[in-house]
Amino acid sequence: MGASGTLISIYPEDLTFLFELDKPCYCNLKVVNNSEHHVAFKVKTTSPRKYFVRPNASIVQPWDSCTITITLQAQKEYPPDMQCKDKFLIQSTKVAASTDMDEIPPNTFNKEVDKVIEEMKLKVVYTVPSGSSDDSGITSLGSRSFKLGSDDLTMLKNASIEEIQTIQRLKDERDTTLQQNQQMQRELDVIRRRRSRKSDAGFSLTFAAFAGLIGVLIGLLMSLIFPPPQAAA
Repeated sequence: MGASGTLISIYPEDLTFLFELDKPCYCNLKVVNNSEHHVAFKVKTTSPRKYFVRPNASIVQPWDSCTITITLQAQKEYPPDMQCKDKFLIQSTKVAASTDMDEIPPNTFNKEVDKVIEEMKLKVVYTVPSGSSDDSGITSLGSRSFKLGSDDLTMLKNASIEEIQTIQRLKDERDTTLQQNQQMQRELDVIRRRRSRKSDAGFSLTFAAFAGLIGVLIGLLMSLIFPPPQAAA
């Protein structure tokens, strides 16, 4: 399930973290543009020191989507009753197609007349690792279930719950690392494009200045070689 608005939809509608002490936890959000316009979004939270959001602001092209990775920093203690009061707010608004996703104007999300700013609130849910298995071949880890083959089931029957949880945690960390690497690669591509545009502009200015200097030098040289004729007395 997700939260839907006129401009964007958010999946899932709650931020669920598999909470473990002294370890960072991850959660992905998918932002889907429901419109034919370019839509800018910005992520805010009531606890900015606890969470790392990448990207915390960007632009989604028409009918396209974007993945946000939210990292809960490693915590030293469990919250009371595993209840979290943190909240997230995602603002979205239409922007011009020429807007640079890395240089979104600061006033983009200001509430002004004739500007529509949609806001969607998300709550945070903490879960703890837990596991159980039965003879049906269905193994439950946390809030997810997996259908296992006969070889996997035999292996799991001989393994402890802690070992199963460790295997699943390693898989989750691997998947999260791959997602973060993909996100970083996209950001590097954007930086390369920006540098390319800046280098092209710098080259054009340098070339123009150099050409102008050459023109001045040629003019001086011509005036020395071919002095203007003196007027007759």
